[in-house]
Amino acid sequence: MNRLWKTTAVILLLTAAITATVLTVAGRNGNTDDTAEALQPEDSKAEEYVSINEFLTNDMCGTPQAAALDSYIERFMRRWEIKGGSLAVMKDGRLIYSKGYGWADEEKGIPMSPGHIMRIASLSKLITATAIMQLCERRVLSLEDRVFGDGGILDCPQFSRIRDKRARSITVEHLLRHEAGFTMHRGDPMFTTRSIIIREGLDTVPDMDRIIEYALGDRLGYTPGTGFRYSNLGYLILTKIVEVCSGMDYEEYCQENILHPAGCYDMHLARNLYEDRYPNEVRYYETHEAEPVPAFDNSGDTLWRSYGGSNIEGLLGAGAWVASPAEFVRFTASIDGDPSVPDVISPESVRMMTADPDHPYRPIGWVRAGEHSDWSRTGTLAGTSALVKRQSNGYIWMFATNTSSWKGSRFTRDIDRMYRTASSRIAEWPARDLYTVREDI
Repeated sequence: MNRLWKTTAVILLLTAAITATVLTVAGRNGNTDDTAEALQPEDSKAEEYVSINEFLTNDMCGTPQAAALDSYIERFMRRWEIKGGSLAVMKDGRLIYSKGYGWADEEKGIPMSPGHIMRIASLSKLITATAIMQLCERRVLSLEDRVFGDGGILDCPQFSRIRDKRARSITVEHLLRHEAGFTMHRGDPMFTTRSIIIREGLDTVPDMDRIIEYALGDRLGYTPGTGFRYSNLGYLILTKIVEVCSGMDYEEYCQENILHPAGCYDMHLARNLYEDRYPNEVRYYETHEAEPVPAFDNSGDTLWRSYGGSNIEGLLGAGAWVASPAEFVRFTASIDGDPSVPDVISPESVRMMTADPDHPYRPIGWVRAGEHSDWSRTGTLAGTSALVKRQSNGYIWMFATNTSSWKGSRFTRDIDRMYRTASSRIAEWPARDLYTVREDI
């Protein structure tokens, strides 16, 4: 035999899932060292993790049966001037297809591979929502808990100057479902960092606390719980809640309590500049008509939005994660209630996120989700378009690009149509599991 295939990362995956500690933590704020230690999976620091990204290659899916699918995707990318894209398809807990198309970094001549990671924009909200649901299960907080004001989760000096008294009634669930009353009548504070610096006379970039404080100094657009307005700010506040209630750094909590137990070992919070990218991270490209903008830090520089024009790092749990589609579909499978992959949250939490009869049109984390329908989550940034779907027939797939489109967030609809057409050209998906094998060179 020219190649030897053998079991690998799945052993570590199952070990991490079994050893993950699920503890009841006394005290809602839970921000002591003891709490942080209790919420960490056992032996998390000693465990050596192996990411599937380290051994996935395009050759693994270079089959004649996939030629028609690949040809259609490549035509789609040429039509929309997409430099690089990556597709992952999963069924019944098995990664049956994972392939990169085009360029990960055209200037350096690096083709896209399934092991490359890229910004996933608002797909990040699924991770944050899962963290909140998990903390609810551990009785560290509840969805009904108020966030601000006396007795609130974030009852602290920096958030005490609340202009609109209605903000004191905001609950965790309001934030999760985009019902907290925040609007963008003065722009999205997550993408107007430079304006905030100028308006507030700041000499540094506003961090998470400062942006939340700034937002509380404005009036709400509507009474919490009575309307719906998509809000990145709401998920930034949820990021802060994860840190306060777990006593851990947000990224660390999500990695050790959600992503690693789900078998995802190469997911991180993004960095702003190309030179600070992760070793296997792609280069980002904008549309041909895009122009540089003033730097987010008000330095006077003029930069591309994807590299310093926007504060991508500052998005945190609202949109800053980087991942490969191969790992992200694995994470998706760990929050869908299907027993083929052990979930990191309870069936009740899955139901509340997707099929709560009291909120049929406002799921948690997802953009669309229903008991008998497909679930979808979209993400768009300058230099990024991403879509993950959990179909009612059990397939989970994700397609992400390192190039933005002039259509903005609407481009994910074209991705959806592209996948449906391309996948129809596969007579039968291969009965493989790329999660459990690698090429032994």
